[in-house]
Amino acid sequence: MTKAATIGLFAGLLLALAATTGGFGGLILALILGAVGLIVGLQVDGTIDVRAIARGRSRG
Repeated sequence: MTKAATIGLFAGLLLALAATTGGFGGLILALILGAVGLIVGLQVDGTIDVRAIARGRSRG
């Protein structure tokens, strides 16, 4: 995992902690926001291309 992806992951997790007060719903939200942060970080690094993935899903 690259530096930007790691920063994105931690940013998403920190946002989740700021937005939640705990409980199972908070855990799920933290996982979702962490995954979003990871995807953004990987996009910034050029490891993945989110637009290409979205275009592939819209076909057929």
